[in-house]
Amino acid sequence: MQKIYYQPENAYFGDCMPFYHNGKFYVFHQRDSRDPVPFEPFEWSLAVTEDFVHYEDKGVAIAKGGEEDPDQYIYAGSVFQGEGRFHALYAVYNRNYPKQGKPSQALMRAVSDDLLHWEKCGEFFLPAPEGYDGNDWRDPYILWDEGSEEYIMILGARKLEGKKVRTGCTVWYTSKDLEHWEFQGDFWAPNLYSMHEMPDLFRIGDWWYLLTTEYSEKSKTVYRMSRSLHGPWAAPKDDAFDGRAYYAARSAASEQGRFLFGWVPTRVGESDMGNWHWGGTLVVLEVYQRPDGTLGTKTPDTVRRFFGEPQSTQIGRIFNQDGVAELDVADEIGDTFCYEARIRFSENTHSFGVRLYEDDYDGDAYRFHIAVSENRMLFDKTPNQNWYRCQNIGLDRPVFLEPGRECVLQLVVDGTIATCFLDGVALNVRMYQKQGKKIVLYVDSGELTIVSSNIAKVK
Repeated sequence: MQKIYYQPENAYFGDCMPFYHNGKFYVFHQRDSRDPVPFEPFEWSLAVTEDFVHYEDKGVAIAKGGEEDPDQYIYAGSVFQGEGRFHALYAVYNRNYPKQGKPSQALMRAVSDDLLHWEKCGEFFLPAPEGYDGNDWRDPYILWDEGSEEYIMILGARKLEGKKVRTGCTVWYTSKDLEHWEFQGDFWAPNLYSMHEMPDLFRIGDWWYLLTTEYSEKSKTVYRMSRSLHGPWAAPKDDAFDGRAYYAARSAASEQGRFLFGWVPTRVGESDMGNWHWGGTLVVLEVYQRPDGTLGTKTPDTVRRFFGEPQSTQIGRIFNQDGVAELDVADEIGDTFCYEARIRFSENTHSFGVRLYEDDYDGDAYRFHIAVSENRMLFDKTPNQNWYRCQNIGLDRPVFLEPGRECVLQLVVDGTIATCFLDGVALNVRMYQKQGKKIVLYVDSGELTIVSSNIAKVK
């Protein structure tokens, strides 16, 4: 089990609906015990945290219905405050309804005065209108728009256009009172994905950001940005927050900043070669805005402070013109630690990276490898023989680094999860077969200067 990242006891963490109130994050989420198989009917559970390290499990927040009820499953939605109360708006699903000629998904509501005790408000609410698939109609998100002085609700949908698959879209409604909603049509319909899941919408400064999670192409949470709430929505050069192993990220903001709540899936058989399960472990990333308006991520300060005092490790310059040079920077790293290095590489460097859990005997290790000429960071195992040893499709990220400019490489490792940050770019992975105990920095056909290097472990 993890010591920092959150996973409920005897269950796996699924889609999350975070809400911040009075100094605490109320982390509403789905849980799947996978008993007997994944996707048993689930409901909303709740955990509360102030620091993204210590969580108080509050158990079931909104209970599911029976086998014949529309809320046989309670899917994702959002929590918000308005008109004097707390509101939960969420998608419901009944797997038996299509056989009865009814759409499987619709929206329902619940209200609360304390965020802990919820009262459901009737049955169906806002089913999919004509032209949209009633079996893909979910994950509503609500905000108050000061400009128009009305509530805006966006949700994931899919258009019915024959047998076409890439008809996923985000649609929107408006309301003055949270009771009467007017359908406004498509909010963003790019014809890129089969479905838009977990849409999110927020503003930082002059920029609006629209998030969605897709599962038909790369299974990532992606974003678009615009100077206007109503678009057009431009794609940044790097339009994702993470790789394949970070799904369904939703955001919430406090006085300290904005944070992403996504989950890192487990692998079948707890094997590096296993496929991904639905559900896993909550990992929170802090979002920050770069000068050009694009978004980067980092470790929340409260998580970083949870580790003990950092201990300096090896630094120096490593160079090889026609091969690999390397430097052992930490031994006996353990299962939970934070490693950080300030580095810079020279012009014409081919690649560099960090190997972790390296075995002294045969060099077996995991690695985050930065292919400079490809502007890419990827995760795999080395040596990769007999090929291949890690199912790493989608475990890569674009990085745009400049020779000679100092950047920060940070690794947060908690049990089987490793989160790598490089210049504001995050990549989460799972590691199940660790062989060694040390961290090695390396460079291939170039020069790497380690300006500072330290490791901190759990207090």
